[in-house]
Amino acid sequence: MAVTKERRSLLVSMVMVLFFLFNVQLLQVMSCPNDQGNQATSCTDQDRKLLEFPLNLEYLEAEFFLFGALGFGLDTVAPNLTMGGPSPLGAQKANLDPLTRDVVLQFAWQEVGHLRAIKKTVKGFARPQLDLSKKAFAKVMDKAFGVKFVPPFNPYANSYNYLIASYLVPYVGLTGYVGANPKLQCPASRKLVAGLLGVESGQDAVIRTMLYARAAHVVYPYGITVAAFTDKISDFRNKLGKAGVKDEGLVVPKAMGAEGQVVGNVLVGNELSLSYDRTPEEILRIVYGSGNESVPGGFYPKGADGEIAKSYLVTTGSTEV
Repeated sequence: MAVTKERRSLLVSMVMVLFFLFNVQLLQVMSCPNDQGNQATSCTDQDRKLLEFPLNLEYLEAEFFLFGALGFGLDTVAPNLTMGGPSPLGAQKANLDPLTRDVVLQFAWQEVGHLRAIKKTVKGFARPQLDLSKKAFAKVMDKAFGVKFVPPFNPYANSYNYLIASYLVPYVGLTGYVGANPKLQCPASRKLVAGLLGVESGQDAVIRTMLYARAAHVVYPYGITVAAFTDKISDFRNKLGKAGVKDEGLVVPKAMGAEGQVVGNVLVGNELSLSYDRTPEEILRIVYGSGNESVPGGFYPKGADGEIAKSYLVTTGSTEV
């Protein structure tokens, strides 16, 4: 049967609509960061901001682990990644036993890879001013315990102290990745964050396992067990984050353990043993040590970088603590 003029027009219109929709979808895919590592910053503006923000923590982790294991940092091993940002304050080589140094060195190079991965996807920003001095860590411990330690806590003194100090680091970053993932629009963005989250979670698990094996060890000269250190640090981060319980020590009441059956808490999880999430605002409150995303301090004496972090400093001004 011959096709009428009206039907022919209808078919042509349908083909044109399908062609238009196909090209819209194609453009959306092409606008996402790709797996070949070409720099792309405009999958969505929100993706770009959320992918840039974790550079603050990746810089901190890379420098802390590099210096702890090697005695030098990004300025030596990958100066191009710093984009001319200032060298960290007070970082130094730690007095580590061979196993701990081996593990920390692996972490260090992993963090260098993380910086490269993020910067292949978004432009990023220069390394912010970091304070990794003994004084910065001692201040955190004093606030966590509500007393002034004598002598001041020194993260670089020995393996116990360094692992306790390391307890401060990857977990905050991984909760940020958990929080960011559902907000990302592009599949490639989510793939990148999933890859980063996998390794950050692994690092945190290793640190917690190494500490759990020493949970009852009394840290000299403070007379406080390793487990008690983790409890106080976690409680302090919950207090700073101001978003309820999203942090737990190595030993918890049985009711808080997995399925309410255990007190050991090598991996942190909610009532369903799922990872907790944090927003950038919560993370800033914690790493600044101020409980306020607009008041820099702690490990970031001049504040963190990126549009998200800077938006709080621009609107309210910065005050060091």
